[in-house]
Amino acid sequence: MEPVIEPATIEDLPFLAELLVGLFTEERDFDADLAKQTRGIRLILENPSRGRIFVLRQHDQIVGMINLLFTISTAEGGFVMLLEDLVIEPSHRRLGYGDKLIQYALAYAKEKNFLRISLLAEDLNHESVRFFRNHNFRTSDMVTMRYKVPVD
Repeated sequence: MEPVIEPATIEDLPFLAELLVGLFTEERDFDADLAKQTRGIRLILENPSRGRIFVLRQHDQIVGMINLLFTISTAEGGFVMLLEDLVIEPSHRRLGYGDKLIQYALAYAKEKNFLRISLLAEDLNHESVRFFRNHNFRTSDMVTMRYKVPVD
């Protein structure tokens, strides 16, 4: 059975949070924290003006997800997206599912008249960088900088 891509629902939240915990366990810049990942997904699912999460289902099981956040670029003069997360369940990797999700996101962006999609990819994850380059994402001359706002 061919997998299908569809919008995530609030019922998907527990599994999506677990997928993100797995992703953030592999990345140096982020900490895996089930409560934070659950809260972040909920913030998107409960307010679609913030973004969309699409899931790839096969046999009623989620095998991957892509998270697209919406904002406005003054440089572009319109709406743009941040591809926040793209993750495939480890047992389903290397089957072309990441390609399916990214192609879906690119088509969605075009259909909805978004002007750009930006993303962050860990520089040491050469496979991830190569994947996005193969889908015509290019390295920017901009430097990523972060300020972590202290929480009381």
